[in-house]
Amino acid sequence: MRGCVMRAEAPETPRLTVIVPTLRDDASLTQLLAALGRLDTSPEEVIVADGAAGEDTAALCSRHGVRWLPSPSGRGLQLSGGVLAARSASVPGAAAEVLWFLHADSRPHCGAADAIRAAVRQGAAGGYFRFRFGGPAGAVKSLLERSIALRCRFGMVYGDQGIFATREAYEAGPGFAAQPLFEEVPLVHYLKRTGRFVALDLPITVDPRRWERDGYLRRTLYNRVLALGHLVGVPAVRLSHWYGAR
Repeated sequence: MRGCVMRAEAPETPRLTVIVPTLRDDASLTQLLAALGRLDTSPEEVIVADGAAGEDTAALCSRHGVRWLPSPSGRGLQLSGGVLAARSASVPGAAAEVLWFLHADSRPHCGAADAIRAAVRQGAAGGYFRFRFGGPAGAVKSLLERSIALRCRFGMVYGDQGIFATREAYEAGPGFAAQPLFEEVPLVHYLKRTGRFVALDLPITVDPRRWERDGYLRRTLYNRVLALGHLVGVPAVRLSHWYGAR
């Protein structure tokens, strides 16, 4: 994040709304909100869709001047609720709105907001960022990061890569599935079909604690087993139980 310089935002740039689903993620959320404060240009609104409806999370949001939205738990429900809340707060006659979906344990590059706005001005319907592990670099991390980039190019993009979409594209598509895992799959499939779903070269840094706990290769294999289960039709609720047990 070093080297970021705050600049005044041009009034004609697309309106950017950040939506963050959380579930007792206050430590990670604190770091994310600080990172959003260091962006080159600020989003017009940040909505935290809190699946735990916790008082501590509400107080944290108040301290950072962002909008706290209590929600039923389940990322699909939380993200959809955040979009609806953003809709009610939209400004008539304002520039086109862009919805940016971030996980609490992700850290966007300081130029991410500018990159999103530039992509939308050039015709993108949506897009995502390059996955990068936090912490010290390593050969296994680098290998997995390259494999994730290939998966995104030829297959699925998941929510930990900072997916964004214009309001117009989002509302034309299926939105998020009302389920706790793989909720982004219908939206990503739709955005890819538009031919205007772009890969931005800036990294989004992801907390590696789960990979460190389980082992990088073991965790990756486990994630691929979950993805295969979803592909062959295992209900997302059952997959979520497996994920939680893990």
